[in-house]
Amino acid sequence: MTLRLGACHLEVAGLLFRLDPRTKLLLVLLFTFLVFIIDALPVAAAQMMVFTSLCLLAKIPLKKIFPHYKFLLFLCVFVILLQTLFGRESSDTHYLLKPLIPSSVPLLGGKGSLKFDGLLTGLMISCRIVSLTVLLPVLTMTTEARHLTCGITRLGFPYRAAHVITSTLNMIPSFEEETSLIMDARKLRGVRTFEEGTFFARLKEYPSLALPLMIKAMRKAQIASLAMDARAFGAYKTRTWLLAIRMSALDYTALTAGMIYTVMIVALNTVLQR
Repeated sequence: MTLRLGACHLEVAGLLFRLDPRTKLLLVLLFTFLVFIIDALPVAAAQMMVFTSLCLLAKIPLKKIFPHYKFLLFLCVFVILLQTLFGRESSDTHYLLKPLIPSSVPLLGGKGSLKFDGLLTGLMISCRIVSLTVLLPVLTMTTEARHLTCGITRLGFPYRAAHVITSTLNMIPSFEEETSLIMDARKLRGVRTFEEGTFFARLKEYPSLALPLMIKAMRKAQIASLAMDARAFGAYKTRTWLLAIRMSALDYTALTAGMIYTVMIVALNTVLQR
C-alpha cells in the first residue's frame, strides 16, 4: 500500500512538471479567480484542501508551501476575530453572544456582540487566504524560471513584463537567505531579540533588518541593470527562443479537467448559497 501511494505521488509530481508553462499559468489564473467568487464556507474549505493536497502530491515541502506559517496563522485569526466582532448585523443575524459586555458594566454595558455569521465569514476568508498562499508554489516550484518567462510571452504578454515577473519571483529566495544571514550576524553580536524578545520587541528590531536588505536590493538592481545593458536587453522588439514549448494532449486534458472542476465548484457553491 505504501509503495502504491509513493508511486502515485511520483506520478502526479511528474505530470505537474511535464505540463506546459502556459497550461499552469492559465490554471493558476483560473483557480485564483475561482477563489474570489466562492463564498460558501464548505466549498472554500474543500477547495483549500484540494490545492494543499495538490502541492503535497507534487512533493513540495511544507516549508516551501507555508514559509511564514506563523504570520499566516496570525492573519487568519485576526480576520476571524474582526469578522466575529465587527461583522454586519441584520434582522436575521445569528449570535454567539449578545451582548458581549454585561449590562451591569457602567457606560459600556450591553455593547458589542459575537456574531455566528461573522465567524463563518471569517473562516471563509481564511480559507481564501490559505488557498491563494498555496497556489503560487504550485506554479513556481514545478516550473523553471526560463520556461515560465517563455510561457508568459507566448500568452501574449510583453517580454519586459515577463522578465520583471520572473526576476521578482527569483529574488524572493535570495532575500530570504540574506535575511537569515543578517539575523545570524546579529546573533553573533549578542542580539537575541527574535528568539527571546516579546512581540513588540521583535517589531522594533525589524528596521535593523530592512536597511541592509534595501541596500542589498539596490546593489543587485544596479548589477542586474548593467548586465542587461551589456546584453542589449530590449534592443529588438521581437525575441527568439532556444526553448521549444508545445501544448500536448496532457495539457489539453489538464485544461479540460480544470474547466470541469470550475463548473462543478461554482455549481456546488450556487446550490449551497440558496
